[in-house]
Amino acid sequence: MIGFIIAGLVIGALARLIKPGRQNLGIVATLLLGLVGSVIGGVIASLLGTGDIWELNILGFIVSVVAAVLLIGVAEGVAGRGKGNQVRR
Repeated sequence: MIGFIIAGLVIGALARLIKPGRQNLGIVATLLLGLVGSVIGGVIASLLGTGDIWELNILGFIVSVVAAVLLIGVAEGVAGRGKGNQVRR
């Protein structure tokens, strides 16, 4: 479980480095999106037959980072949309 959390943090950090621009996400959000990305990557790698969802393999890692980059983009879009709808005085 600790390894999974560390892998999620690494994947989230790599995703933030890969995604261009400034992200307004905290370390907890990065960790959570990295964890979700690693689960998505593990599931996809498992479906492709490269190993178990809880194993660390290169295809699962790559898919995890790509999924985390996409999740960060979605999170920024959702957060940005909420800020844009505020009434200015």
